[in-house]
Amino acid sequence: MSTSTPNSAPKPIAMPEGNPSLRTIAMPADANPDGDIFGGWIMSQMDTSSGVFAAHVAKGRVVTVAVDAMTFHKPVYIGDDVSCYCSAAKRGTTSITVHVEAWVRRHHSDTVDKVTEGMFTFVAVDRDGKPKPLPSA
Repeated sequence: MSTSTPNSAPKPIAMPEGNPSLRTIAMPADANPDGDIFGGWIMSQMDTSSGVFAAHVAKGRVVTVAVDAMTFHKPVYIGDDVSCYCSAAKRGTTSITVHVEAWVRRHHSDTVDKVTEGMFTFVAVDRDGKPKPLPSA
C-alpha cells in the first residue's frame, strides 16, 4: 500500500520507528467465522502492551483504570503480524495515559497498515493496591 500526491512518486507506508511494545500473530482462534479478528482480542493486545509500557515508566505495578478512546481503522485478519507501539500522552501524579497504535504486516506480504489506535490510562499502585506517585521523569 502506498500514498502519493499529485506529481510525486508513491511513498511506501512503514511501521513506526522504534521497537514495538508487543508483537504477535493473529491466530484462527482469535477470529470470527469470516476470518476477521475480534476487536476485543486487539483491545487486549493493546492493553497488555500499554501496561508493559506504563509499568516501565512507573518502575512497578500499574492497573488499567480507563480506556479513553478506541478507533478501529481497518480489520485484522488471521495470519497478520500485529505490532503495538506505545508513547506517553499524559502524565499525572499517580497516573499515565498511553497512546497505543496497532499496526499489521499482512500475512505473506509486505503490506503494512495501521489498524487500530487508542488511549489507555493506568495508575501506579503499591503492594496493597493503593495509588503511589510515579517516579520523576
